Amino acid sequence: MRTSEGVEWGLHCCLTLVWVGGTEPVPSARLAAVFELSPTYLNKVLQRLTRAGLLSSTPGPRGGVRLAREPERITMMDVVAAVEGPDPLFACAEIRQRGAGAEGAAPREFARPCGVSTAMRRAELAWRRELSGRTVADLAAATPAASVARIRTNYARLAGTSA
Repeated sequence: MRTSEGVEWGLHCCLTLVWVGGTEPVPSARLAAVFELSPTYLNKVLQRLTRAGLLSSTPGPRGGVRLAREPERITMMDVVAAVEGPDPLFACAEIRQRGAGAEGAAPREFARPCGVSTAMRRAELAWRRELSGRTVADLAAATPAASVARIRTNYARLAGTSA
């Protein structure tokens, strides 16, 4: 299954919000700087996460984003769906019903989904189930302490404060 890099960006920003958290919103420009990402594109990802209710946004010069839910209540699938949309990854075009391969076939042959469609749907359901079972809190708990410390230190440096 392939997703856009926006999914990765969204997940890492959610993790960063867990680690640097607190009550103050985190400016999107600072999140972009931490990972050397395009601020314009990151803003689009953050807007999608906000529209999905995963982040809350505060406008203005002291504004930014923060998690709208506890990290235990944000799944990886929530982030994927917010960034990529709810549509299935595989769309069967029923090509088996076209051209010479369909000539002379009885309509009942096409009454059920083909093996390709069935296998792809099962694979996608397994993928979605796995991502739905993993939360941002799970990811945060599995992150090495040195990585968390590095993110906090770099975030604080960009904010002009000490870690």
